[in-house]
Amino acid sequence: MEPENADSVGERVRLVLGNIRHAAERAGRLPESVRLVAATKTVSVERIQEGIAAGLCLLGENRMQEALAKMERLRDASVRWHFIGQLQRRKVRSVIGLFDVIHSVDSVELAQEIDRRAGQAGITQAILLEVNMGGEATKAGFHPDEIVDQIPTLGAMPHLRIQGLMTIPPPTPEPEQARSYFRGLRELAGRIADQRVAAVTMQELSMGMSHDYEVAIEEGATLVRVGTAIFGARHV
Repeated sequence: MEPENADSVGERVRLVLGNIRHAAERAGRLPESVRLVAATKTVSVERIQEGIAAGLCLLGENRMQEALAKMERLRDASVRWHFIGQLQRRKVRSVIGLFDVIHSVDSVELAQEIDRRAGQAGITQAILLEVNMGGEATKAGFHPDEIVDQIPTLGAMPHLRIQGLMTIPPPTPEPEQARSYFRGLRELAGRIADQRVAAVTMQELSMGMSHDYEVAIEEGATLVRVGTAIFGARHV
């Protein structure tokens, strides 16, 4: 049964977790090397609670105000939060310290602002660098041919911990068509790791969503951001 055909959030979570396990095994990877980030934009707290009961432990939010309300209502739940939406520099202050990882750092300027605000808060913020693997004019992100040269600058920021890369490939009719973008991100991470810059590790690859997360896992994803396959179509 496909997740979208399951009757409840709990069933969908279990099916997605099963698909993650099988995809990892096909790739010769340990299933626990892949973590599910449930994308909860516009999803009610009640439906999120159903998912938590079925095994969700990482929640990904796109919007700060929506996240704050959910964090308050779910403060007793055993979950951790990732910020997975586009982040404007003027909103960085609100995000610092609330999310374990920010997935969408798409420029040196944004990284500098996060570093500054994290320093003011007395913390080190874990981030992922967003890469525009498809070279799409409508998407943010570092260009894959330029990011390697930016790593020494990014790694020198004292209040950042760069843990890996994130990408959203161009829309494709078939999941298999996204494979080259995922493979490219993995290879790019290897090039960056070879630089051996302090405070920069490539332990995380955030790639793959509801449509293509199994292909992403086969190509090395450690974090998959899945919303629709768990909670159904969004109504924004």
